Amino acid sequence: MYPALQKLAAWNRASHHRWLILIGILKLAKAAFFAATGFGVIKLLHKDVADILMRAAIALKFDPENRAVNLILEKAALLSSHRLKLISIALLLYAVLDVVEGVGLILKKTWAEYLTLILTASFLPWEFYQIARHVTALKLALTVTNVLVVAYLAYVVRDRNHEIDEYGHHR
Repeated sequence: MYPALQKLAAWNRASHHRWLILIGILKLAKAAFFAATGFGVIKLLHKDVADILMRAAIALKFDPENRAVNLILEKAALLSSHRLKLISIALLLYAVLDVVEGVGLILKKTWAEYLTLILTASFLPWEFYQIARHVTALKLALTVTNVLVVAYLAYVVRDRNHEIDEYGHHR
């Protein structure tokens, strides 16, 4: 391979690695959030969740008569201990997946690129559905971020499959 092409390929790999590290760090941040949320839900077991949320709403100066607050309180009153356990397990499992993805990406593991691509893409229909139901800036930002991650990882995976070795052969 020509020296100029070698330098370009090396720069391209370094650039890819920086983006993969950033995605990995985002996955680890998500893991921390979901783990904290999962453990927080565990702390709610055998407690009156609606009462806790009502006190929080009052402390945060929300109008307790607000329709949205009432809806949340009604939904919270329906949460059983069994349901809270299931929610916490799901959140903690999701956190574990994010840790696996994040660490794998940071360590430049090809399997992590595929895993992250598949998992992130699999949640996009749900995210689109949520946006269709009710658009918020946060939902939109998270969905756009995930679309960009999927597009970038698809590019990285495709690019890797089309790399040319030092003899000019496709790998």
